Amino acid sequence: MQPETRYARLGDLHLAYQVLGDGPPDILLLDQWFGHVEAQWDVPPMATLRERLASFGRLIMFDKRGTGLSDRDVGDSTLDERMDDLRAVLDAAGSRRAAILGYSEGGPLAMMFAANGPTAVVRFWIGCGTKTTAGSKPSESLCAVTPSTNSVVTMLTPGRPRLSRL
Repeated sequence: MQPETRYARLGDLHLAYQVLGDGPPDILLLDQWFGHVEAQWDVPPMATLRERLASFGRLIMFDKRGTGLSDRDVGDSTLDERMDDLRAVLDAAGSRRAAILGYSEGGPLAMMFAANGPTAVVRFWIGCGTKTTAGSKPSESLCAVTPSTNSVVTMLTPGRPRLSRL
């Protein structure tokens, strides 16, 4: 079931986001560098992932600046600006604390957000995060050292031994 698309404001910037499910916990999904909160519901594996995550709490997903339904003509952005975007989306969704699930380009952002705003982060999980060290190639990833999708379910539901696949 596709939720309503809403918009968070950060100055003149509009960030498209959706909320699905009931919390707690709030779960913020940070995925690949591209996105479209509405079109991703047309891709069955992505829709299934979102529905499964929402079964454990209130899922908050959004289009990063420059992608999807968010403002497109924004130029390059820094990780600090993207953290401000996260805060704006969480504020607009009424979330004070969230579990952060970051994969692909969302991995480094999840790490940085958790390190700089620990009171807002309940816990975080990173899958296939890209390396951000000097000299690393964009195609290098951390997939080999991350937990399976079953660990996502375990991480989001402490005390509930649900190990079914997302």
